[in-house]
Amino acid sequence: MTEIGRVITAMITPFDREGRVDLAEAGVLARALVGSGSDGLVVTGTTGESPTLTAEERLDLYRTVKSAVGGGAAVIAGTGTNDTAESIRSSRDAAEAGADAVLLVVPAYNKPPQEGLYAHFRAVAESVSIPCILYNVPSRTGTNMSAETTVRLSEIENIVGVKEAGGDLGQVARIIHGARGDFRVWSGNDDETFHVVAAGGYGVVSVASHIVGRQIGAMIGMLLDGAIESAAAEHRRLLDLFQVIFTVSNPIPIRHAVAGRGYRVGRPRLPLVPLTDEQAAPIDRVIGSHSLDLPVREPGG
Repeated sequence: MTEIGRVITAMITPFDREGRVDLAEAGVLARALVGSGSDGLVVTGTTGESPTLTAEERLDLYRTVKSAVGGGAAVIAGTGTNDTAESIRSSRDAAEAGADAVLLVVPAYNKPPQEGLYAHFRAVAESVSIPCILYNVPSRTGTNMSAETTVRLSEIENIVGVKEAGGDLGQVARIIHGARGDFRVWSGNDDETFHVVAAGGYGVVSVASHIVGRQIGAMIGMLLDGAIESAAAEHRRLLDLFQVIFTVSNPIPIRHAVAGRGYRVGRPRLPLVPLTDEQAAPIDRVIGSHSLDLPVREPGG
């Protein structure tokens, strides 16, 4: 089984000038991300604009990205939906397409109770043999999965961890304390990675790692080595970047940042729209004040 790793990038989906998925550029970007600090890639997650992708586009992306990175990084397919049966179908298809794991978001809009969440995730996990990572992001789904439900789900063998983006560090601590010993907690918010790992979490599913993946990995390494003050200094140094890329709805700013490195990622799909010049100016100013790990893509490269 491919090691999933501590720094996982929630990868954007490149589109061409006509708005079609650009598979060739997805492969180029995937290799660049792995080369600049990513241990794994979430493909067709929120940052990959999954709500606007067709089933065929998703499968093509899993195959393309896996072919591009091989065994050098885990490919985690975002297959969770608010329909259990569809989540099962998508997860099985992703596994057949070569995904190493699946990311299963809390169902949005229908607001299931905690018992419904447990039954939903258990049904999906039992339908596949590859690892499953839960994803709690109440700001987008309208439902918070409680620490108690996550701990209960950790008892299912192939549910290996959770991307916790609820913004409640107390809940994160309760999950880490109560879950089975090898259950992993990844921060779902870049500006909380320091705190989550310091509390015993494993790593981060990151947006900022598109451009500062090695630096995020170094900060985590400092924490693991017990160099708390150095890690804290790195967290503070990167904090303005972590925050500025969310001043407009994700993934609009990070698409802009990656395009600024020469990658042909295109415009986001509607209902998302590109940054205005006024929105881009403060983002460019902060990004320009940092050294970036993502290599520049040379014209014709």
